[in-house]
Amino acid sequence: MSPTRKKPVENSSPRANNLGKEPLPPPSHSIDAWRVFRIVSELVEGFETLVSLGPSVTIFGSSKSPESNPYYKLAVAFADKISQKGFAVITGGGPGIMEAINRGAKFAGGRSCGLCIDLPQEEEPNQFIDRKYLLRFRYFSVRKMMFVRYAQAFVIFPGGYGTLDELFEALMLIQTMRIKPFPVYLVGRKYWSGLVEWLKNTAVKGGNITEKEFKFFKVTDDLDEVVAGIEAHYKKHKIVENF
Repeated sequence: MSPTRKKPVENSSPRANNLGKEPLPPPSHSIDAWRVFRIVSELVEGFETLVSLGPSVTIFGSSKSPESNPYYKLAVAFADKISQKGFAVITGGGPGIMEAINRGAKFAGGRSCGLCIDLPQEEEPNQFIDRKYLLRFRYFSVRKMMFVRYAQAFVIFPGGYGTLDELFEALMLIQTMRIKPFPVYLVGRKYWSGLVEWLKNTAVKGGNITEKEFKFFKVTDDLDEVVAGIEAHYKKHKIVENF
């Protein structure tokens, strides 16, 4: 009795089924190595531009906050105050809170930097960025590095996923000692209260965050407290680069 012959398994991939026909274009990952050059070019441009910015504070917040929003007005006021202390401001370059920060710095005669990202839905950079400190990025990873490297502090106004992403990345980098610790302020007690309570009552109590790590940030409504804390930290440590 002859052994049963197994039916050959069909290869359903387009490349296999195209054998003997017109060649298909190479898979997209074949050009991945060439992306390195674009990434490097963004790094070089970022370093060369921001090294001349001087001591800076990076500020995040919602792109959806209109001028009538109380936090927009608060952001303008904060940028005015921190600029008068000699600090440059760094934002994501978009509308909302980012525009408010760049606006306040511009009107105060301070240095106003915007690090924009190429997104399908993103608008043009706001008009209050100094042209010499306007940078555009394709890669989030490079942009994130620029937000952190020259910052003396992070100030977080109410925002969404992007704002939360930048907040928790900074806290994680401080936690893992990948950067030198710097002040992290959350502006808006009412807005941040739910998140802070969850971190304290769930993450800390569950043993996922220590009490010490929970104190990596401060929540406040007092802009003068934020400005004074940033200024005191800079005078004490004189840190220009964080990694």
